[in-house]
Amino acid sequence: MKPRLQAALGQQLVMTPQLRQAIRLLQLSSVELEAELATAVESNPLLDWTESTIEVGNGEAVNGQTTAVEPEHLPPEADWGSNDGEPWYERIGPSDHDDDTPIAEQVAEADTLHDHLLWQLHLSPLSPRDRLIGVAVIEAIDDDGYLREPLAAIAASLGTAIDVGEDEIHTVLHQVQRFDPVGIGARSLGECLRLQLSPLPDDTAGKALAYQLANGPLERLPKIGVAGLAAELKLDHAEVETSVHLLRSLDPRPGAQIGAIATDTYVAPDVVIWRQHGLWRVALADGMRPRISIHRGYEGMIRHASASDASYLRGHLQEARWLLKSLEARGDTLLKVARCLLKQQAAFLEFGDSALRPLTLREVAGEVGLHESTVSRAIARKYARTPRGTVPLRAFFASGIDTGAGGEASSTAIQAMIRRLIEAENPRKPLSDARLAETLKATGVPVARRTVAKYREAMSIPSSQDRVRMG
Repeated sequence: MKPRLQAALGQQLVMTPQLRQAIRLLQLSSVELEAELATAVESNPLLDWTESTIEVGNGEAVNGQTTAVEPEHLPPEADWGSNDGEPWYERIGPSDHDDDTPIAEQVAEADTLHDHLLWQLHLSPLSPRDRLIGVAVIEAIDDDGYLREPLAAIAASLGTAIDVGEDEIHTVLHQVQRFDPVGIGARSLGECLRLQLSPLPDDTAGKALAYQLANGPLERLPKIGVAGLAAELKLDHAEVETSVHLLRSLDPRPGAQIGAIATDTYVAPDVVIWRQHGLWRVALADGMRPRISIHRGYEGMIRHASASDASYLRGHLQEARWLLKSLEARGDTLLKVARCLLKQQAAFLEFGDSALRPLTLREVAGEVGLHESTVSRAIARKYARTPRGTVPLRAFFASGIDTGAGGEASSTAIQAMIRRLIEAENPRKPLSDARLAETLKATGVPVARRTVAKYREAMSIPSSQDRVRMG
């Protein structure tokens, strides 16, 4: 059989620079985005600041199961849920502050890598045993996102709590490796790269060979180069170069992107949620809309510039267009997710934590047609200004517990119930955890005593013995 050349048509997805830029911009907080834009304007002469407007953009009205999207301006006196005419900024509920510091200047709680992973763990449909194993696995992950400890050491650390084997830990590790950021929980660079390659479509250019290179040959790349690697594997140089380029576009330290961005000092809302004429509406906050544009004067100079100057300006023009397109995609994704959260958790805004229904990343991802990791990036360090104050978008998610009526109650709602029961108790005879569990069971929420104790401790509420007040 003679070797021969044959042309064939096909489609492949390439991990382009603009796609990587869009992914990176999506996970930035509002403060980081502002710094990113300032750097871009300073370094690119084709970019310029534009005048800020008060237009909020498209808002979505939600009333029960009915939704409608229409152009909106945030009215100066929108109904922020107050029944007595009080302005929204005086009724920020759980976020009340004694001083007059604006919401946008209040300190934000840092979101570490472990916090980010534990939050996803508690939203995963795992058994209590697997969740306990998952906590041990996450605690063993370093700041770069790698699992450096052997599975035997993790099993030994769990020995006092449960008897577990390495196979069981390995199973839970696979679940953790599905969390955001992609590539987390790897035990080697090769595994980290393979985890990032797996979610890419099979028709991504160079994916199959990149997966093969990550299994070992990639380690020799610094010594022999692409040409040497192609000769060693007896493959076409261009084919190897495409796969190496794909591998270089991946992040060898996925955990660092969370640790590096867990430094927010101020909270600025990314979306605004308000109620108008009895309907809940959501829109991007004014600050989240692109405030940069292409400098038309420099753009017009390209036609009359010399060859070298024109090439320089065209390069910056392409970068400027990529950035604007990435910003538009970021806003669209954030608004799409926020609309879904509003639709699912309108009762939470109306009645508070007790009305928060169980909601997971997987449910939202399925409804909006995005990958779970994309939803996780879209809500990371993002905030919504609501009638209940400025709250993190993560507050709209909660794990669920089966109720006696065949439904589910969120863990956040159960915590709110426990807090209300304790606030209403007789201070001379505080309710024990067992008594709280019995009361919840009577209302259709069967929760074990140890679960009540865990939730009480998470809310920093003392035990019944420590809550006794005489006189």
